[in-house]
Amino acid sequence: MAMIRRWCRSRPERVGARSSSGYERMSPRRGRQAARTMTEHFTDDPNIDKKDAALAAQRFRMLEDIARELSAKDVSFPTCFDAALKIRNALRDPDVQVRKVAQMIGMEPLVVVKLLRMANSVAYNPGGRTVTDVDAAVMRIGLEATRTLAISIAMDQLLRSKDLVCFGELPKALWMHTLRTAAAARVVAARLTRVNREEAMMAGLVHDLGAFYMLYRAAQYEEMRIRPDSVRHLIAQWHESIGESLMGALGLPEHIIQATREHDQPHALDYGVRTLEEVVYVANQLAGGMAGWLFGGNSPAEGYPALDDPELIALADEI
Repeated sequence: MAMIRRWCRSRPERVGARSSSGYERMSPRRGRQAARTMTEHFTDDPNIDKKDAALAAQRFRMLEDIARELSAKDVSFPTCFDAALKIRNALRDPDVQVRKVAQMIGMEPLVVVKLLRMANSVAYNPGGRTVTDVDAAVMRIGLEATRTLAISIAMDQLLRSKDLVCFGELPKALWMHTLRTAAAARVVAARLTRVNREEAMMAGLVHDLGAFYMLYRAAQYEEMRIRPDSVRHLIAQWHESIGESLMGALGLPEHIIQATREHDQPHALDYGVRTLEEVVYVANQLAGGMAGWLFGGNSPAEGYPALDDPELIALADEI
């Protein structure tokens, strides 16, 4: 993986603009070119073991497939079997209350994203007033439409969840991290900022959507299924930029996408926590950050400027 990073850093013109972390940013437009070029590099190098070459080829074939799929604007993938099952079972009750529906949907990032896309579509939003929280979206499109959408997505999730078995507890760890981040974002927004706490919670819920998507895509390739550690490192490198492209393809509001951008890269908070982007960043670290869910551990991430503030650390007990 280090070789891949060095090669990408030395050829930024081939893979697109780099983020502040030094890694290349993924976009549907350039993903295919990057995948093709890097695959050729690894498969043609006589010094690389054949198994490693096959793995490298599948890594970048996956990136190429992702770029192609994101351009289609209609993406489905599983996040967590448990969440999908709970949503399906709860929404089968014909007497379920609106608040219960919103609560259950709020557990599942992809359902939230697609619900918001429907609520902000021309059919339901002719006046152009964007909603960014689950309660408002449910109220706008109605209980029955919400139920139908959520159940259909949950059923699709259940059918696809078997693909993630090869990664053991990792999908569930990511899901739990997502829920903790959403809860932390709500607390931080309410206690320390003027940011809408429901919007903050929603942004926290979708901030790692790219990682869920990458897990599902990785499960489609044999070399990657049998090498989960390689998948972890690939996710660490690409999940933020792929997530950004994914959220754009799914129609999330631009300010939500902006708020989740580079959430796993260290930020200096010279003026405290004020913006939605800063809320998501702090919440992610309070929930353990990428190192927590991807490489083990649930405690607040260490070594990040945001967590040097005792006031922020104290909030961890409320999450």
